[in-house]
Amino acid sequence: MAASTLYKMYCRAYQGVFRVAVNFLDWTEPQLVKGEGSVKKLPEIVKANGHNSVLVVTDKGLMGLHLLDGLLEGLDKAGINYVVYDGTQPNPTIDNIEEARSLYMSHCCSAVIAFGGGSPMDCAKAAAARIAKPNKTVQQMRGSLKIMKKLPTLYAVPTTAGTGSETTIAAVVSDPKTHEKYALQDPVLRPKYAVLDPELTVGLPPHITSTTGMDALTHAVEAYIGHSNTKGTIEAAEKATKLIFDNIFTAYSDGKNLTARENMLEASYLAGIAFTRAYVGYVHAIAHNLGGMYGTPHGLANAVILPYVLEYFGETAAEALAKLADIAGLETAGMNASQKAELFISNIKEFNRMMNIPEHLKILEKDIPTIANRALREGNPLYPVPKIMDYDDCVSIIKRIAE
Repeated sequence: MAASTLYKMYCRAYQGVFRVAVNFLDWTEPQLVKGEGSVKKLPEIVKANGHNSVLVVTDKGLMGLHLLDGLLEGLDKAGINYVVYDGTQPNPTIDNIEEARSLYMSHCCSAVIAFGGGSPMDCAKAAAARIAKPNKTVQQMRGSLKIMKKLPTLYAVPTTAGTGSETTIAAVVSDPKTHEKYALQDPVLRPKYAVLDPELTVGLPPHITSTTGMDALTHAVEAYIGHSNTKGTIEAAEKATKLIFDNIFTAYSDGKNLTARENMLEASYLAGIAFTRAYVGYVHAIAHNLGGMYGTPHGLANAVILPYVLEYFGETAAEALAKLADIAGLETAGMNASQKAELFISNIKEFNRMMNIPEHLKILEKDIPTIANRALREGNPLYPVPKIMDYDDCVSIIKRIAE
């Protein structure tokens, strides 16, 4: 069953207003620090910006791998005091955010360094939002443009090539009390500096490389097929897609290949630029709620869900996916747009198969209505998707994912 004509008109009108409104927002991109060993340059940048005490937000896994040693040694040498919050969970909770905020306040910090994958970055962003808006809870900042106040300077150091959180205006948090996962979206959440150091990603296990890489592809594809693109987001999504198709399997199978690692970091950053302005879609809406309900890793959820949602869009996304198939370098000679789109989707499935990503996820039948309702609450009316999904559509797709 398709969404009602009246409801679709409402969604498109809402998206149209938002598309105009965002032109008045600040879309300044982070200052980039790139290349092998570039994380070692960060302490001097922090010092030059006048920050003498910083909060470093990360997780225990990265601390255990000693990935932060170089950064922390550099902060010491630069005479910068720091406190480390390493309690971030895979899906950062409101408690994580409050704990990080408390450390920042008690140590009189003036800046935040987010070091890790999407979870530490989301935790750091949301903590910075709470610091800027002490009288507003995380729940009250849910949604778009609920912060609108300058944050402490954010420095982002990604250790995975996937979320693009180092350049996005979003922070995704989980509420363990309601099992909901939702986003705070505001340009003030965008980091001021992003450090893309491929050496930090060399030690990633293959299954993290694969799922975070497919997360980046999901960002690029959902942004590209949506109705809120600009010239810049189109270019970024196209470049990201090409880089991912050319490098993801090499990074997965030969993790020490620094060229592939660097290209995947750039792809993740570009995909972040694309979707932070052009938005994502129902893949993310469903994935966020699987993360909230079951703790499903975000990249894994996106990788599994992506082909199902693209197939649902059918002809409404065919032209855009056909262009991506050509850009990705697939053998499309003699094919029409629909055939090219099908080839693109089949290649996504093949990447998943080659990298041991499952076709389905564990979802309990009793939870499907809740997941569908929450996914639609996130997706409609905001996400400018090719085709508006209703409750029956969403339930049908979730059941396919759960088979």
